[in-house]
Amino acid sequence: MANVRAIRTRIRSVESTRKITKSMKMVAAAKLKRTQQTMNALRPYAEAAREMLARVSTNPAARENPFLRKRETERVLYVLFVGNRGLCGVYNTALVKFAEACLERESREASVLVCGRWGRDLLAASQLPIIGTLEDLPDAPSAEEAGRLAGTLKERYLSGQADEIILLYERYVSALRQEPCARKLLPLEAPCGDTEEKEIIFEPDGKSLIDNLVELYLDNTVRAVVLEAKTGEHSARMTAMTAASDNTEQLLAKLNLELNHARQSAITTEISEIVGGANALQSSEEGKRG
Repeated sequence: MANVRAIRTRIRSVESTRKITKSMKMVAAAKLKRTQQTMNALRPYAEAAREMLARVSTNPAARENPFLRKRETERVLYVLFVGNRGLCGVYNTALVKFAEACLERESREASVLVCGRWGRDLLAASQLPIIGTLEDLPDAPSAEEAGRLAGTLKERYLSGQADEIILLYERYVSALRQEPCARKLLPLEAPCGDTEEKEIIFEPDGKSLIDNLVELYLDNTVRAVVLEAKTGEHSARMTAMTAASDNTEQLLAKLNLELNHARQSAITTEISEIVGGANALQSSEEGKRG
């Protein structure tokens, strides 16, 4: 009976785990749908900004913009987008390994800015030259929240703290697949567009228009990367929790089978003991009569 009680205790524990994993799966699926919708809605807007910047980037006023101006890159800043929590498979650890590989190939002075609350102790124990952590990005970042991050990165570039800024994140491929990706944010390379010479009338002036378009393009790029990283995180967590829920189902089936075997064994043992006791009692009574 002790074995039966132990199996029942384990079954209750696994059932509790199944409730948690199913709940986390549902939450991740809801967040995934919301971030996917936002990401898809942003794409036409970002594409329009890219096309407009490509059209005006050939204007001489573009060379005056500090984000478009080339300069020596002695210091490079890597911005690493990790999740806010774990339980999402290899999502975070794959990103850290990818960042370490990028730093190993880097010959310039490099530093890492982490965006996300995951693995503070693990990141501290890694070989990454982390200079700070931004933990205020929620699971469903708004345009304002992504804009604050973009403003921080632009300030670091303009102040000379970084001559080049590279974003490291998991590129969302599908619900079952994410790929580590490195994307250079600054210095900005003007998008390629229509090279046909056209007369463009600027209002109020070329410099103001180009400055505003560059700011818009950078903000959209950062927001798109943040949304893609969050979409990949929610997708990875949903997949991990689906696998965990399936594993609990299989484990419960196995434990129920073990419980049935243990109960049958206990019943068989009790019957054998009863029959054995009855036979012994009958033999004793026959001996007394004899």
